[in-house]
Amino acid sequence: MSSWRLVEDDPAPEAGPTSGAGPTSEATGPLGGRTERPRTGARRMLVVAATVLLTLIGAGGLAVAGTGMFAEKPEGCSKPDRSIQLYAVELPKDGTQIRLGYGLTPQTASYPGPLMEMMEGECLAITLHNQVSAETLAALRTDPAHPLGVSLHVHGVKYTQQSDGTVQSGSYVPPGESRTYTWYAQPRNNRTGAQGTAGYWWYHDHVVGGPHGTQGLSSGLFGGVVVRRPGDPKPDRTYTVVFGDRQSINLRRGAATDTCTEVNPQPGPSCLVARKGERVEFVVVGIGNDMHTFHLHGHSWADTRTGVISNNGQPFVDSIPIIDNKTLGPGDSFGVQVVAGDSVGPGHWMLHCHMQFHSDAGMSTMLHVLDENGNMPPGMDHQHGASTAGTAGTAGAASAPAAGGGQHQHN
Repeated sequence: MSSWRLVEDDPAPEAGPTSGAGPTSEATGPLGGRTERPRTGARRMLVVAATVLLTLIGAGGLAVAGTGMFAEKPEGCSKPDRSIQLYAVELPKDGTQIRLGYGLTPQTASYPGPLMEMMEGECLAITLHNQVSAETLAALRTDPAHPLGVSLHVHGVKYTQQSDGTVQSGSYVPPGESRTYTWYAQPRNNRTGAQGTAGYWWYHDHVVGGPHGTQGLSSGLFGGVVVRRPGDPKPDRTYTVVFGDRQSINLRRGAATDTCTEVNPQPGPSCLVARKGERVEFVVVGIGNDMHTFHLHGHSWADTRTGVISNNGQPFVDSIPIIDNKTLGPGDSFGVQVVAGDSVGPGHWMLHCHMQFHSDAGMSTMLHVLDENGNMPPGMDHQHGASTAGTAGTAGAASAPAAGGGQHQHN
């Protein structure tokens, strides 16, 4: 039975005398075709309603139409536990390249954007304010008919169609407007089979330039997500490291990947720094079209969900590989936790892609491990200079590492 058959067809007309125009039947007309029974008002309304609904689906506007088919929040999220204000803004150009960024305030927008950290079971409401001008968005689009706006699309956690962040679902933000997205870090449930959402993920625009947000990504609209499970190890500081096209790290290459200074280095997207003994977490993300490998000198980690071996993993410890290099493809993400300088001491530890022509082209930076007193080890003059070329968007970086690690920092 058709899913559109909401009312029964009109009953067949009762048999009556035929005209003298020749023999006919109820099923056939004078030319042998099927006779058309007159439609009732109810049937006409049904056809009109079905046509409108199919048109909305074809146009990708079902969520906007307010039909009630799509829920506002995922199942399990009765109301948000926390709310965040997020801003999409235009940053100073990198040469001729338009740069955009997300920020918790317009003044602190950067690329990558702020780390979004959740616990399993938590529901998060993020209101995105689009402060990117229509003129800038128009310059980035590849099709003049494509709508102007920015969005927020997340990997790994749960969301409904209204928080998908796509043109198809109508869940994007036109210039000067705002929209709230709801994310749910669904917990693991052995009874229902839900596998949970704990892990290292990322978020990004899916609208700027075209239906896949390619221009938004290449302009800087992306950031890291961490979903933790109770009992997971907590780092002292977290860095989001995004490997992309043109041999870039966080959309920077060569000297621009490392702007740390010898005195009072400021942690941020282009200054990876920690004190010896601090637990450092990396959220590693791949964007663009190239394959990469993530390699960190002097440090290794467990190839597990958290990057470490849990206390209750003793029976399986010999089956867990310890690695210092991991392959990364477009859209991939994983997490790494290391203890800075463990056994190897302070130093300037190279972090780079191990595809040789990528690292030769400048896809390399440093993890600077300070001594316990916060002093930069010698050898800064042998590293990248402190050039600021291509480092737009690093405003609002956290302060230099405090003694004992201090508050967990997101960079």
